[in-house]
Amino acid sequence: METILVKIFATALALSQVTTTPDAVKTRFERAQDQQQVAQLLRAGCTHMRKAFDIEDINLEELIATAMDDPQAVAGENKAFHGINFADLQMAYRQFCKSEKVPVPAVDLGDVIDFYNKAIADLPDHTKLKGLKLPGASVVLDRKGERFAEVFEENQRRVWVPLADIPEHVQKAFLAAEDKRFYQHKGIDERGLIRAFIGNLASSGRPQGGSTITQQIVKNLLVGEDLTYERKIREMIVASRVERTLSKAEILELYLNSVYLGRGSWGIELAARSYFGKPVKELTLGEGALLAGLTKGPNYFSPDRHPGRAQERLAYVLSRLQEDGVIAAEQSGRGLPALPTLVPYERPRRDTGFHFVDQVAREAKSVAGIDAITANSYTVRSTINPQLQRSVEAALQEGLSRYEHSTGRVQFRAAEASLAQAVQRLEADKKTGDKRPAWQRALTNVRLPLYDVHWTPAIVVEKPAGKKGEAWRVGLTDGRIVPLSLDNAAAQRKLALYDVVLVRVTDGKGKSGARAELRVRPLVQGMVVVLENRTGRILAMTGGFSYPLSQLNRAMQAVRQPGSAIKPLSYLGALRNGLQPNTLLSDEPITLPPLGSGRARERDYWTPKNYDGGFGGITTLRRALENSRNLATVHLLDGGIESTPEASLDRLCKLAVEAQIYRDCVHYYPFVLGAQPVRPIDLAAFYATIANEGLHPAPHVIDSIERNGVVIYRHDPKSSVMVSSVDPAAFYQLKTMLQGVLARGTARAIASLAPYVAGKTGTSDEENDAWFVGFTNDVTVAVWIGYDNADGKRRTLGGGATGSHVAVPIFEPVIQAVWSNVAPKTALAPPSPEAKRHLACKSIDLESGDMQSAGGRVITECFRIDRSGHIEDTQYQLVGREDAYAARGGYYGVAPSPFGYGISPEQRPTYYYYDNNGRYPPPPRDAWRPPTQYYGQYGPYGRDPRFQASLPRDPYGREYQTPQRIDPGYIWGNRRY
Repeated sequence: METILVKIFATALALSQVTTTPDAVKTRFERAQDQQQVAQLLRAGCTHMRKAFDIEDINLEELIATAMDDPQAVAGENKAFHGINFADLQMAYRQFCKSEKVPVPAVDLGDVIDFYNKAIADLPDHTKLKGLKLPGASVVLDRKGERFAEVFEENQRRVWVPLADIPEHVQKAFLAAEDKRFYQHKGIDERGLIRAFIGNLASSGRPQGGSTITQQIVKNLLVGEDLTYERKIREMIVASRVERTLSKAEILELYLNSVYLGRGSWGIELAARSYFGKPVKELTLGEGALLAGLTKGPNYFSPDRHPGRAQERLAYVLSRLQEDGVIAAEQSGRGLPALPTLVPYERPRRDTGFHFVDQVAREAKSVAGIDAITANSYTVRSTINPQLQRSVEAALQEGLSRYEHSTGRVQFRAAEASLAQAVQRLEADKKTGDKRPAWQRALTNVRLPLYDVHWTPAIVVEKPAGKKGEAWRVGLTDGRIVPLSLDNAAAQRKLALYDVVLVRVTDGKGKSGARAELRVRPLVQGMVVVLENRTGRILAMTGGFSYPLSQLNRAMQAVRQPGSAIKPLSYLGALRNGLQPNTLLSDEPITLPPLGSGRARERDYWTPKNYDGGFGGITTLRRALENSRNLATVHLLDGGIESTPEASLDRLCKLAVEAQIYRDCVHYYPFVLGAQPVRPIDLAAFYATIANEGLHPAPHVIDSIERNGVVIYRHDPKSSVMVSSVDPAAFYQLKTMLQGVLARGTARAIASLAPYVAGKTGTSDEENDAWFVGFTNDVTVAVWIGYDNADGKRRTLGGGATGSHVAVPIFEPVIQAVWSNVAPKTALAPPSPEAKRHLACKSIDLESGDMQSAGGRVITECFRIDRSGHIEDTQYQLVGREDAYAARGGYYGVAPSPFGYGISPEQRPTYYYYDNNGRYPPPPRDAWRPPTQYYGQYGPYGRDPRFQASLPRDPYGREYQTPQRIDPGYIWGNRRY
């Protein structure tokens, strides 16, 4: 049975061995055969300890006799001695210390052996302390070199400092406070144990442990801090082994860098900075003594909370230094010494940039070869702009909230916290001198779970009781009480008095005062990343709504379908092939045959659709991209990029890999409409490449890493590379086309930004993802919104939730923050000299692409020129002049408009071809499917279901007719060709 006496004697067995035979400590005994050996070891240990008692001038027999006469007087209220039978203890003393024969042994040695064997099973490896450098706190600086964040493992916030950098008087202060005989003992100090034992008998206060510095290291780093006899046994044995493996200097250095000293500081260096604002090498004797006194209990002796206790402890350390002859009597002074001057303590709290800092740690491992940034104390110079980072997070959080509110998807579950009990306690505390209302004090001190959400915490101070005119009212940390706009039925049911909610405070206009609008945690997620175009520095990045809710960085660690946001790649391929922005392009239905050889099956053919389900006749490259026409984009695959669709797809895949959008491109046609998922950061880098006219930046969050003042890693500024297969002229043409997306295309909601921004919206299939990626001369901003759907339940954004409706509103405040914090608002740059040599800019008609200025909507377009300086005319390269001419003109009740644009989708005419079988939409090009298999209402496998729908009609109810080509001088009357 493991009685207290059995545990004590098992501990004594370990102590006997490490003090008498430290080189031959036995880690296992046999219960039956080794009882005599155990008894001999206990006698040897007792003899050794009696000598130590004699040295300490303690009469052990007198002490035991006193305990026998009055156990309560000895044990008192000290829980460490509760349960000890002092009669058994005296019997054991006679048996093992005086070698007397006792009638009945006080303890069963078999039980002692069993407990001892169990306690030391699987002892930790003490040799790993040799050369051990504990985890440290690394500092992350922002792009200006200011401290932004600290990165450290839990309970490991330290900066390692060599023993040589710690002043000798500081070392002696710690030795005086913790281990006076550090240089004499072998890991276990018998005298220290005895002093602690006697002190615990004499006092019922804080128990003394009697552990050496070596034991404390073993406890903190190897065996744990359990208050058990098992841990004490393991600690003593391992400590004796450590003393034979490490030098005294190594042990002391390890201790001074591992001990916890309060203020969130592990180790002497960080403690010196935290308490006194200076490195350890500049500490005075008094400052070092104060820190040394904290080792006994950093919270109990805290100079911040308990200055009186700290003074008493400081006086004790100074007196020990005087006893050791380190200081003279006059230096220790009389009475309690004054505490050294402390610097104000600011608890390191950060409420922004958590996804960014996580990426710093990942990048340090991937590019700098640092397995863990917390393995040492590094100084990391990052790329973050703190002001922009906060604005980016706030914009995303507000945008996600507004999306859910506008779609009726807000789900209020519970308040962020309840302070009812805290308010009650503060109201009952009459001693405080703080005159603020209890609710305000409670709200000021609350630490909310979503610590990185930039809405305002507010506490419910008034609930309507149902009377007319009553309203919800909340209190703010500044003491104001404002009305709460609460249109959420669930919140009205669930909120209680003194609940804490998150709100957006709006200042009133005129006589109306400020109001608070309730904000609820959204389920929808999002991502924003801001990339510096030329350098690839990531200036700001948020990987989700809130880091405490999800540590997944969706900018770097997730892939999503880009939808139409990938379309600029196809248009870049077409411009690379020599097409011009005014090249005419069909926006009619198209079906592509299967890739590769082999027998084609009907389901292998691909028939894409436009987002609105219709089609628009003939358009220009520019207008097709501005309006994000799927069918027109797919038509580029036939002759626009390469001669055949399959060759065009191959070319785009190579271009995508070269532009580092993907590592591997999946060869299937829906790729051109954004079916292959992409990392948002890679898509942002592609758009930055467009802004740079072909220079692809390497996105990164680390500029350099230093250790002990030495740079061990620096980002290579030459990591940006040119996309060599496309010249700058094509990139500049694409940039102007993307500028048109804002001016009059799918992002026209922010048309006022068109002189300064170019970009593209994107919506993936069934509104799973909504995007907007836009760039200025200086930065690229990518915005994504969607549901994670990690729970297996697929949830889309809902009908109409396109990039233009969902992502663009988030982009706008972000780009405004860029102009406030990064670079001024400037018009998009003209072509570079390299691009300008190959371009000539002319006025054209926006819709038709004709180079004329009379009538229509005129814009300036930049065209590629040949070696002789002439514009390369590709306007009719994909659509013949006759087809383009036929597509112009008026229709029943519809004003003339080139190619059907400029009128509403409902009024837009549909173009048909006729033969003897009736009318039908234009067939695909002959290279893709033989005409005999497709003309008419029948495809190669029967009637095409697309043509069973009713035919479109004009605003007057009449079916649209085929546009007529009128030949001048034709004398036979109207006839359709």
